[in-house]
Amino acid sequence: MNIDEITKLMEAMAANKLTSFEMKDGEFKLSLKCEKEAPQIVTVAAPAAAPASVSAAAPGMTIAAAPALQAAEETAGESQAEMSGKVVTSPLVGTFYSASSPDAEPFVKEGDTVKKGQVLGIIEAMKLMNEIESEYDGVVEAVLVNNEEVVEYGQPLFRIR
Repeated sequence: MNIDEITKLMEAMAANKLTSFEMKDGEFKLSLKCEKEAPQIVTVAAPAAAPASVSAAAPGMTIAAAPALQAAEETAGESQAEMSGKVVTSPLVGTFYSASSPDAEPFVKEGDTVKKGQVLGIIEAMKLMNEIESEYDGVVEAVLVNNEEVVEYGQPLFRIR
């Protein structure tokens, strides 16, 4: 099993909202766990021939916690006034799209009023389009990502007041 296959499994877990996955194949054992509260380091036990650069090749996955720490540092650096309101975060790793097609109007812009369940954007993961719905009623105070930007799990996308 290579890093691309592991990455696809992790993205499929996120897309299907699975919290754990375990696979055994001979001497190879892969165990993945996803917890929303805090990033977990996943242990992968494999024969000595397995690639040694797994954590370096998958920076957006739970194997390497560095992106989550970087996002936390960026958030901590912003003032409380800037972070007022409710934040809608990315439920998975992928590419963010603000509209349904390149020539269409964005789903929402800053200042738009939104209702709970309203589509705010789309995240493409493994060629699947996942609609990002508002978790709150309110007004879009800020769009925190750009169109076609790669987003990480848990990354803030919108701020709603």
